[in-house]
Amino acid sequence: MPSKSPSRTQRACTMALAGSLAAAVLSLAPALDASAESATNRTINVNAAGTGASIDPTMYGAFYEDINQGADGGIYAELVQNRSFEFNSGDNQTYTPLTAWDILRRGSDGTAAVVNDNNRLNENNRNYLQIDATSAGEGSGAGVGVRNSGWNAGQKLEAHKKYNYSVWARTSNPAGTSLAVTLETPEGGRLDIATIKIKGDRWAKYQVNLSPKSSTGAGRLATVVQGTGTVRLDMVSLFPQDTWNGRENGLRKDLAEKIADLNPGFLRFPGGCIVNTGSYDTYSAPNYARARTYQWKDTIGPVEQRPANRNFWGYNQTYGLGYMEYFQWAEDMGAIPVPVVPVGVTGCGDNKSAPDQATLDRYIQDTLDLIEFANGDASTEWGAKRIAYGHPEPYNLDRIGLGNEEYKPEFKQYFTQFYNAVRKAHPEIKIIGNTGPFSQGPEFDDLAKFNADTGVDLVDEHYYNEPSWFLNNNHRYDSYDRNSYKVFLGEYASRGNKPANALAEASYMTGLERNADVVKMASYAPLIANEANTQWSPDMMFFNGTSVRTTPNYEVQKLFMNNVGTQVVPSTQENPASTVQPIAGRIGLSTWATSARYDDVKVTGSDGATLFSDDFSGTAAAWTGNGTGSWSIQDGAYVQSSTTAQNTMVTAGDTNWSNYTLSTKATKLAGSEGFLVSFGVKDTGNYFWWNLGGWNNTKSVVEKAVNGGKTTVVEKNTVIQTGRQYDIRIEVTGRTAKLFLDNVLWGTVDDTQADPVYSVVTKDAQSGDTIVKVVNTSAERTPVDIKVTGAANLSPTAAVATLTETADGQNLTPSTSTFNGAGTAFSYAFEPKSVTFIRLADASKGK
Repeated sequence: MPSKSPSRTQRACTMALAGSLAAAVLSLAPALDASAESATNRTINVNAAGTGASIDPTMYGAFYEDINQGADGGIYAELVQNRSFEFNSGDNQTYTPLTAWDILRRGSDGTAAVVNDNNRLNENNRNYLQIDATSAGEGSGAGVGVRNSGWNAGQKLEAHKKYNYSVWARTSNPAGTSLAVTLETPEGGRLDIATIKIKGDRWAKYQVNLSPKSSTGAGRLATVVQGTGTVRLDMVSLFPQDTWNGRENGLRKDLAEKIADLNPGFLRFPGGCIVNTGSYDTYSAPNYARARTYQWKDTIGPVEQRPANRNFWGYNQTYGLGYMEYFQWAEDMGAIPVPVVPVGVTGCGDNKSAPDQATLDRYIQDTLDLIEFANGDASTEWGAKRIAYGHPEPYNLDRIGLGNEEYKPEFKQYFTQFYNAVRKAHPEIKIIGNTGPFSQGPEFDDLAKFNADTGVDLVDEHYYNEPSWFLNNNHRYDSYDRNSYKVFLGEYASRGNKPANALAEASYMTGLERNADVVKMASYAPLIANEANTQWSPDMMFFNGTSVRTTPNYEVQKLFMNNVGTQVVPSTQENPASTVQPIAGRIGLSTWATSARYDDVKVTGSDGATLFSDDFSGTAAAWTGNGTGSWSIQDGAYVQSSTTAQNTMVTAGDTNWSNYTLSTKATKLAGSEGFLVSFGVKDTGNYFWWNLGGWNNTKSVVEKAVNGGKTTVVEKNTVIQTGRQYDIRIEVTGRTAKLFLDNVLWGTVDDTQADPVYSVVTKDAQSGDTIVKVVNTSAERTPVDIKVTGAANLSPTAAVATLTETADGQNLTPSTSTFNGAGTAFSYAFEPKSVTFIRLADASKGK
């Protein structure tokens, strides 16, 4: 089945051209000419003749997981909910086999019930609906049957569009039985009706087209038996013909279009937590396990032969949207497929028992079979199946993820078996490992070393942090080993869908692009969420039965993904000294469910002068508390004696203190954790603290609190011993802090990216444009001087794309414009809270 949509490259070119044409007719962007350069402005120095890292076409992509009811009732275009009567209380305690169905008796009598016996459709599709009609009614819509309420508020039906109705059926009546199929409103108003004649008492598929006379967002589908006798029904389906890209068993058009508009370079699927949660059983007699890990072989072939399964997120998944559809979806978008398979260790809190070796061997073989299914020819078993299912050409799979967020004692052993098998059978396939669900910490460090030692090609990093973390970690990948594995940032988000979240993510993406030699793939997560059933937020898009709502995060991703470029251009950003303020604030002592003793607190300035000293030989008058805990001076030390109070911080000093060294001695007396020492304390919601022995004394971290929200800056597996006195020293210099434990450097806080302006520059080889990308997170209109060397033929006219905050502060709105003051040296005023891409064109390209 060849793709009906243009390739990713073609679409990107079209979008860029459309943007340039649109820019030509819109007003000038807010800017300053070259004569307005000022010594107080920030400066972006661009070396257009320099050679930076190549940017892979897979730099940005889409991660799809069936979370937030994303498949059935979402992007999978099926309009019937519970079409095969397989809903089960094991999926969700509110479910029954007749969930979403109402029994109808319209001028007739009889019964309708879900049955599971040897008359079933097949061994994978075990339930069916049996209708016993005992009397026949009169009229075209009379009969005994059922009506389906669809998803969300109902079925979206558009006037005069065509819908494919299908059902698997059999009848006990030798003369056959008629079914009346009706599209209608919730009140029973008829929008269209058709009749199907069922013949014979063996299962067969029957189909008819319907077209409603008017539109509704709350449609219903009724199927009734006309006449008498026993009729069995299964796989009752209503599918719009107008799916995205016109695919049968395809995708909901408006939702898929929004995703395609992102222009993703890859599609990662099917998860996420659904990959590695559940049992490792097969779906076969005698158990017919429902809560199974995601097994790709369950999801291919005729849809009526695909079993249902419990989704980890608390609902039923039909596998109507399966691996064949995932591969086709990726191909239609011009994206490479990136499947993720389980490696024998359950995660996400599932904690199922580990498989035996025979089961593990089956999963390893399934992984090898998956590669063959994607790429094999007709001479291979699984390649032949793909061809038989309608796709003669290979899907050109070139990478695979082994495991998702898995970290347990068995993981390394299991992963190694998978790794060795794939490497041996398919050395051409890139292997993706993972470092768990956190951006740092002991687990992350251990898995990073394991992946490096194993020799994986890419490592899938996942993290969901506060916006401040993304703002302060723009340089995360600057220090990564260039000779080790490459990074696939498979899941990330800043915990919100406000413009501030999206701007923080945009600032971080400039760092991803700057490090394109290390970061080869990145995808925001999750992608979509059903407003009626959302388990995880934030998400990039929200939808209901009739519409799709995008977010500021979506607008940022779309702008970056459609203007990636092919190579990083070396650039530097110079910030006025006045814009970079040092870490400043009071000092603090605290505990959390722990009793601790502090002594000999001293603060010295950068010149060696003593700013503060307290050996607690007198009173504690210098210290101000927050009202929690029990602080008192005992035996010449300051003691917090409660083992239940949380965050008992007391502070001393001046909020203007900066460039100082804090030292103290601390001892844990009793309780579940250690102690906390703070610096840069502005108020109760804004500070840094060194949390030694936190999380029930399992690790130690430095956290930065901004307006009450804390972000982990440094994390290690240090634990604190009860009764032992520790020497603590924190040296604060500018925007950095060095932390010493017993006179040994424990860690360094680097908070140097305090400037609100972030930038990166890339080159688009096809258009010849140099793209200057600037994120202004401040609330002020900010002029920046841009100086370009090594490019003598820059056009004075530049196309500009900008995202700015809407008037209500809830979203980012895109706009395009032209700027006629561009060249090798100019100034540009960037709007408050904005993302701006300036395309500097090569004038010689237009000749």
